[in-house]
Amino acid sequence: MINDLANRKGELFPGTIIDCQYKNNNFYFYCDNNVILHIKAITDKVIRFRYAVDGDFEKDFSYAVAETYQPEKPTLEFKEKTDHYRITTNRIIITIWKENLSVRILDKSGTVLIEDERGFHWEYNRETGNNIVKISKKVQSGEHYYGLGDKSSNMNLRGRRVENWGSDTYGYGKNTDPLYKNIPFYIGLHQKIAYGMFFDNSFRSFFDFAAERSNVTSYWAHGGELNYYFIYGPKLVEVTEQYTCLTGKPELPPLWVLGYHQCKWSYYPEEKVKEIAAGFRDRQIPCDALYLDIDYMEGFRCFTWSKEYFPNPKRMLQELAQEGFKTVVIIDPGIKIDKDYWVYQEGIENDYFCHRADGPLMKGSVWPGLCNFPDFTRPDVREWWADLFKGLLEVGVKGVWNDMNEPAVFEQGTFPDDVRFDYDGHPCSHKKAHNIYGMQMARATYMGVKKYAYPNRPFTITRSGYSGVQRFASTWTGDNIASWEHMWLANIQCQRLSISGYSFAGSDIGGFIETPSGELYIRWLALGVFHPFCRTHSSGDHGDQEPWSFGEENTALAKKFIQLRYQFMPYMYTTFWQYVTKGTPMLKPLVYLDQYDSETYLRMAEFGLGDNLLVCPITQPEADGRWLYLPRGNWYYYWTDELVAGGKEIWANAGLDRIPLYVQAGAVIPMFPVLQYVGEKEIEELTLHVYHKNGAHESTLFEDAGEGYGYETGNCMVKKFATIGTSSSLSLQQTTTGTFLATYQTYKIIVHGLPFEITSVELDDQSIEISQIIKEEDSNIQIIYTNADFRTLTLK
Repeated sequence: MINDLANRKGELFPGTIIDCQYKNNNFYFYCDNNVILHIKAITDKVIRFRYAVDGDFEKDFSYAVAETYQPEKPTLEFKEKTDHYRITTNRIIITIWKENLSVRILDKSGTVLIEDERGFHWEYNRETGNNIVKISKKVQSGEHYYGLGDKSSNMNLRGRRVENWGSDTYGYGKNTDPLYKNIPFYIGLHQKIAYGMFFDNSFRSFFDFAAERSNVTSYWAHGGELNYYFIYGPKLVEVTEQYTCLTGKPELPPLWVLGYHQCKWSYYPEEKVKEIAAGFRDRQIPCDALYLDIDYMEGFRCFTWSKEYFPNPKRMLQELAQEGFKTVVIIDPGIKIDKDYWVYQEGIENDYFCHRADGPLMKGSVWPGLCNFPDFTRPDVREWWADLFKGLLEVGVKGVWNDMNEPAVFEQGTFPDDVRFDYDGHPCSHKKAHNIYGMQMARATYMGVKKYAYPNRPFTITRSGYSGVQRFASTWTGDNIASWEHMWLANIQCQRLSISGYSFAGSDIGGFIETPSGELYIRWLALGVFHPFCRTHSSGDHGDQEPWSFGEENTALAKKFIQLRYQFMPYMYTTFWQYVTKGTPMLKPLVYLDQYDSETYLRMAEFGLGDNLLVCPITQPEADGRWLYLPRGNWYYYWTDELVAGGKEIWANAGLDRIPLYVQAGAVIPMFPVLQYVGEKEIEELTLHVYHKNGAHESTLFEDAGEGYGYETGNCMVKKFATIGTSSSLSLQQTTTGTFLATYQTYKIIVHGLPFEITSVELDDQSIEISQIIKEEDSNIQIIYTNADFRTLTLK
């Protein structure tokens, strides 16, 4: 029943359960005031909750949940008790109280994971006709919260209230909210146990993590259903993996995409683009991609080329490709209202643009002037948009970058609320479609680039998106500023995006707005080379920002760090493969590396990249090092090979030529030789850096052609390297799976940290002369050359 307090506040609550029906893994609980709770046990650890308030559910539809998601069905037990119902899986126990429909979830040991406070409730909005749907949960003792995409606040969200309403936030700062992305997924951690909550609702939504009331966490949306997924860990990384599988994993990018990218608003005309290209090759600074911003177009009209600046784009792009450069171009959603413009003509003729409630086309000003905007929630519009990319890809464009797709409109911010959308057959207003507009534009762009890049793989980027957008595009953190604070923010935001299912992310290195000092640029670049997406981008209004723009000394340092990026490429590519196969976040905040150590819960500078690297940027000027917290275990300082025990705070010496970088003991780190671009030459030798450990450790290397789809049919190779070390021996074992044949036949094995003098070497049970081992002077590094197909190498 509705109580008096709720009545005075205008809030409505579920009544008493009067009936329950269930079949297989679906459970329906009916209340005496027409509220229904549908619980679906998707797996033993993933449970969906849907609430209906008028006796029936809306048609079930989600842009977020991947069509390819095929989880294993759970094992279930269902019981009715005097005052509650109980659903039990192999991993958790769900209790639903008959009196008020409140929910509690426990693990099998009896630990409460989440528990309703006021639980589900709603408020009728007379202005819109929508229900404001809400839920509140009790804060458990010592609970911490992470996730929610690109929020520019501290990593741990406890004490914060945030909003999801994609916004064009030029020059945002710390705690600016909302930003570009709309990812309503967070991770909770208490009692050293992790769980996730995904609130799949595309209306404007809010999350309050014990900000208003210190003992309550709540979330709500201005329309739609209260529809959320509970995801049990108990490990943090397992929560993110399951969420990423639910909302969809991306495909493997082409290897060149993991190279260094250079961008500016804007490089034009053609002579300037070639000058930038020559600047990289003349200085031997590696680079794979150059970008063309809005000035490459004819009057900012999408899918056109400026006749003045780029009279022969096909020839130019071919010449750039001969030098190893791939060209990426920008495409915005606004289509200029111009009766002589072919894209506009097609949009009008086929009624592809968004309309206002009373019928007129939606009009808004962006870069070309007054524009109409495609309704990307219509399948036929997405197909049309995809085919528009044929011309760009045929002249040699290799990637497409979507901007302004929050959607952004000058002066008014975004579309008016009354703009109508098809929403894939579920007609709605902008209130519901706003947060998914950028995602659906990215989807249509991805469809087109994939279609016309084939048999190569597509590369797309988006500024805005909703949960699941990782299936379609990479991303960056938006229009940041050349400041130390923004470098600090870039570190936090990329980690947060990664654990929110969106690993393929980076920032505008050096800052988009204003000009960095040489020191700031180098420190930021040193961080950026360890982000999955590595791109310098700047505004043309604020000076030059190429790697050679800050003097000879800084040019040499920039070259060093970009070269390091290319050396680490096989490790980065392997980490990406782990992401696209299991949903494992590429960047892991410190708490993800050791959730059983409470010292990690509030720290945010340090992060793991893949299985074996720890990175911690320096984000203050004039620093020659920094304090950082090293996770438990033993770690080697990359620059000196110093072996350090973790589980404590340490000082890392790091002048401007270094970033604090640690390698886990026992790791095998694969490295390429320095390349000027991916595909410059065949790899004739792969370097394996092997780090001694007293104990066992396993590392992985994934290899394929770096392009095309052979990896989907088995033309790839997964190599497992197992190290077993003692105080007097080190064994390295290699096992392989797959059919791919690499171009190299030799490993250069560099062994670090041996605590003993080598007296014997065996390779596949055959003795090797000690004289064949090279020992570097003034170090404990040993170098051994082997065939790439060896099985076991033993040093004693």
